[in-house]
Amino acid sequence: MQSPDLVIDALRQLVNDPSPNDDPPTVHIRAGALFARLKALNREANAAARAHKQVTADARHDMDQTHLRLQNLLYEKRHLEREIDKCRQFASVYQDIQMYSVEQFIELSPPEAHTEEALSNEHQLMLNRLGFELVERQRLDRKVKELTQEKEELLKSSKVQATTMEGVKVQIETLLKVHLFSYLRPFLCPPSFVQTASEIGKKVEELVPAVTTNSPEATHPS
Repeated sequence: MQSPDLVIDALRQLVNDPSPNDDPPTVHIRAGALFARLKALNREANAAARAHKQVTADARHDMDQTHLRLQNLLYEKRHLEREIDKCRQFASVYQDIQMYSVEQFIELSPPEAHTEEALSNEHQLMLNRLGFELVERQRLDRKVKELTQEKEELLKSSKVQATTMEGVKVQIETLLKVHLFSYLRPFLCPPSFVQTASEIGKKVEELVPAVTTNSPEATHPS
C-alpha cells in the first residue's frame, strides 16, 4: 500500500516544479492519476477506520458484558455472604432445650438413625437427633395425657367414694343414736321414731354394698 504522503508530495512537485519537457496534457494525465490514487487511498483509509471502529465497538461490548457479569457475581457474592451471616446468627429452639446426648441418642434411637454415614455427617446427625427428639416428646406428651386422664378418673372415683362414706357415716351415727335410745323406747320414743329408725337401717344396708362395690379391692381383685 502506497503512502498518501508520497502521492501528495508528487502532486506538490508536479505543481511547483513542472518539467520543461512535459506538455499540459501530460501534466493533467499525471495529476489525474495521482488524484485517483489519493482517492483510492482515502477510501481504503475510511474502510480501515470503519473496520477498526467496529472492532473497537465489539471489544467495548464484550468488555461491558464481562463487567456486567462481574457486577452480578459480586452482588450475588455479597447476597450469599449476608445469608450465611444470617444463618450463623440464627437462634434455633433446639439450642435452648435439653436434648438427649449423642451417646443416649445412639442407645435409644433406631439403627437407621445412627448409621456410620449419619454419624460422620454433623448436619445429618443433628437432623436425625432433632427428628428423634420430636418423636420422643410426642410419645411422652401422649403418656402425660393418658396419666392425667387416669388421675382425673381416680380423683372423680375417690370423690364419689368419699361422698358415699360420708353418707354412711352420718347414717351409722344416726343408727347408733337409735340403738342408744332403744332401751328407753317404751318410755321416750313415740311410734313414729321407731318407724324412722327402721328406714335408716334399710338405707345403711343399701349404702354398704355400694361402698363395697366401689372400693379398690372390688375394682381390682387380686
